[in-house]
Amino acid sequence: GLLLALAGCDSGFGQATARHLDAMGFQVFASVLDPQGPGAQELCRSCSSRLTLLQMDLTKPEDIQRVLQHIQTHTNSTGLWGLVNNAGFNDTIADAELSPLGKFRTCMEVNFFGSLELTKGLLPLLRSAGGRIVTVSSPAGDMPFPCLAAYGASKAALSLLMDTFRSELQPWGVKVSLVLPGYYKTGTTCDPAFWNLQKKQLVASLPQELLQAYGEDYVEEINRQFIQFMKVAVEDLSAVVNSITDGLLAANPAVRYYPGQGLGLMYFIHRYLPYFVRDL
Repeated sequence: GLLLALAGCDSGFGQATARHLDAMGFQVFASVLDPQGPGAQELCRSCSSRLTLLQMDLTKPEDIQRVLQHIQTHTNSTGLWGLVNNAGFNDTIADAELSPLGKFRTCMEVNFFGSLELTKGLLPLLRSAGGRIVTVSSPAGDMPFPCLAAYGASKAALSLLMDTFRSELQPWGVKVSLVLPGYYKTGTTCDPAFWNLQKKQLVASLPQELLQAYGEDYVEEINRQFIQFMKVAVEDLSAVVNSITDGLLAANPAVRYYPGQGLGLMYFIHRYLPYFVRDL
């Protein structure tokens, strides 16, 4: 079967897609941050022997190089049909001024630089197969979401990078697609305890003058609103899995996929209405 590499399979979209592609009979290289974690163990239990689990932290170049070498060793004669860039990171819900600079750097390291290094490393194999690159980005990279500046900026960079790759790789027959999901329940994104801990750590780290200017009540309120919003997140990930699969296998994959409810209205407001309406 076709050879496919997926990054970020510990949970959520990556794990569900790895299971789906394995069930379809493909040979999958699935990277996980923690090979002993529950997500990796679930893949071991539910998938066939065709699936290979590879440990990779996208902030560590030595991890990326090790994964690249493993995939190159096992695909040199056939090339690599598909790469799915799915790994993503965000642990801060706060105004940009309140978000530590280190959070911006970590988002860029995982969401942008890690995906860039992995993609560049696998391009010779993808070019030889005339294969596919499917990258999970976010609507937060297309339009401003208050309190998601670090995450949104990294996803904006990622989306622009993949659009550039799409143009540059056309002569090689490599097709590049972006998947921009709505709000889904994945990993720690819907764990109130996780976000409450992040809020406490943020408050403890803020300079006193800045905390007084915004008020601790404000930080509490945005955290409360976010946790409330999480309750409407979609649990069924199949629309995203189907979009990723279509990007890998369709004869003419879409340039962009928008799985999820309410995205059409959001993009209409962002693209066509004046700023004073968008900023309400």
